[in-house]
Amino acid sequence: MNTIHCFLPFRDEAQVRASVAALRECPEVTRITLLSADATATACLGCDLLHIDTLTSSATVRQIAEHAAAEYILLYTKYTELVPGYLALNRMTRIAADSNAGLIYADYYTVIDGVKSNTPVIDWQFGALRDDFNFGPLLLYRATDFKKAASEIDKAYTAAGLYDLRLRVSRIAPVVHINEYLYTDVTVSNDKGGERIFDYVDPKNRGVQIEMEEACTDHLKAIGGYLEPKFDKIEFDRGDFKNEASVIIPVRNRVRTIRDAIRSVLSQKTDFPFNLFIIDNHSTDGTGEAIEEFTSDPRVIHIIPERTDLGIGGCWNVGANHPEAGKFCVQLDSDDVYADENTLAKMVKAFYDNNSAMVVGTYMLTDIDMNMIPPGVIDHREWTPENGRNNALRINGLGAPRAFYTPLLREIQVPNTSYGEDYALGLAFSRHYQIGRVYDVVYLCRRWEDNSDHALDIVKTNTNNLYKDRIRTWELEARCAMNRNK
Repeated sequence: MNTIHCFLPFRDEAQVRASVAALRECPEVTRITLLSADATATACLGCDLLHIDTLTSSATVRQIAEHAAAEYILLYTKYTELVPGYLALNRMTRIAADSNAGLIYADYYTVIDGVKSNTPVIDWQFGALRDDFNFGPLLLYRATDFKKAASEIDKAYTAAGLYDLRLRVSRIAPVVHINEYLYTDVTVSNDKGGERIFDYVDPKNRGVQIEMEEACTDHLKAIGGYLEPKFDKIEFDRGDFKNEASVIIPVRNRVRTIRDAIRSVLSQKTDFPFNLFIIDNHSTDGTGEAIEEFTSDPRVIHIIPERTDLGIGGCWNVGANHPEAGKFCVQLDSDDVYADENTLAKMVKAFYDNNSAMVVGTYMLTDIDMNMIPPGVIDHREWTPENGRNNALRINGLGAPRAFYTPLLREIQVPNTSYGEDYALGLAFSRHYQIGRVYDVVYLCRRWEDNSDHALDIVKTNTNNLYKDRIRTWELEARCAMNRNK
């Protein structure tokens, strides 16, 4: 029988009592160690205790490695009650042995205030480099792989220790997802995950992000996917463009917001000609009629595609490939508005200032009435000229508005999806070219009940995350191949 040494975060005896009792019912469990950041804590319930700094630090990872005394290490990462399923740990260790996995994780149930729900997770893959990848709170490591990875740690992270460990283990052995519900996480409060999608750009978390970026960059170097800050030079003389810029708004059924978006474009003050493409993807709520109110302005081009199978990316391709498209194509979502009359000029200027193939601005989150809401300004300062193209494989978004040099956009084309298409473009452009940044707030991103990422359920969230991880995998594979062929 495979043996397991369990490590549980510890606040007080009441918090761990039920988890310890449940684990002791599992014959595979031979030892339980409590992890406490309280220097005055003492062991209880027949468990031993390790004093740690933080659960996520490199020092804690090393302590666990030194203390572990079984074939497998079970690490629970929440202060909630763990209820292993019937024969679940036997199942996990058997699959770990069969697959030679270094890390095993599984789907689980969540009980919140007595209400039970399914919490499926997604498959890990080569490009699953997000530091917030959801493995669930129960992680089962093969002890030899854990110890080997821990022995190679050469950084003293406070927040990125577990993330660094996961990346290191993935270079040693497979990471395997068991798509079976094998345990239950019992808690008494509901953490609304949908309200946390911007946590990673919260300014107060900047120090955490720097650690995560360093760990990810080291991983990319180790697997051959790191790109040095050397970029192909762009000559902005390809093609014959009547307009310097085109704003592209894909839209479907946004009669409530489309007029505001259009007005914010037409109010732009520039010293160059520009136009506006509104790709109306067969709206049925009066959006088309609202757009027609503006078509007396010769800059407004209202297009209803012949095709009925287009997502947002497909609509972008319709605009970017149009013969009237400008030298630079600039994004505006139909929910949102430009912050002021200078947005377009600032975005275009950044192409020339930075010799960039793509430019990303800074936005402010607002409600539907354009009042700022937390966390406010999203400037994505994790995108740096030196390392942005690498760190982009870790973060889940690049910012707004986004703008592209049209000849290159026509070469790459936009994935015909309605989620992640902009992220895929950012990765593809950054493989060869510099991405310029505008740090002034030039865009108001309005949050309301019809946003595409508003209050998503777990299935839709997983679908979105799986797709973005797949995009990362394709891009990372391409970068590794490019480095090998140098």
